[in-house]
Amino acid sequence: MTRRAPRSGRGTLVILTLFLAASGALRVGSGIGTAMANSATEAPAPTADPQSCPEPPLALAEALKAREAQITARETALADRMAALTLSEAAIKARMDELAAAEASLKKTLQIADGAAEADLTRLTAVYEAMKPADAAKLFGEMAPEFAAGFLGRMNPSAAAAVISGMDPAKVYAISVLIAGRNAKAPKN
Repeated sequence: MTRRAPRSGRGTLVILTLFLAASGALRVGSGIGTAMANSATEAPAPTADPQSCPEPPLALAEALKAREAQITARETALADRMAALTLSEAAIKARMDELAAAEASLKKTLQIADGAAEADLTRLTAVYEAMKPADAAKLFGEMAPEFAAGFLGRMNPSAAAAVISGMDPAKVYAISVLIAGRNAKAPKN
């Protein structure tokens, strides 16, 4: 079986399309000449200078002037506020710098004082360690338990043991409780 090729009718369609397009072009083109001839004779002359505008109504002009005055006043107030903020920021920065310098000076002073106090305690602890245990026991027996516990906790364990051995057992117990419990409330985490 052979297939027959369909007969092509395209040639007729193309010719018909060309005729229609030419007819449309002739119709559009026929009115252009007349329109151009009419436009040359009817060109309107400029009636007013485009640079000069008519005066706006008086109420509108006054409203615009009032609005401009309000905006100018707001701009001035805003500029004043910005200047005040700038001055405030400068004063705050200067004060913060002064506070930082004072804090550094205070830290330095506290370090010196803490160092001096620590040196005094270390020296006094060394004196108590150098004393005869019986004399030191009499002295520690007269001290408040909190005060004695501080020195005994800092002393060499063998020197502290020699001092404690000559003290009243009730006083030794009170001092031992203070030494054992002084770090009980320290954070564990």
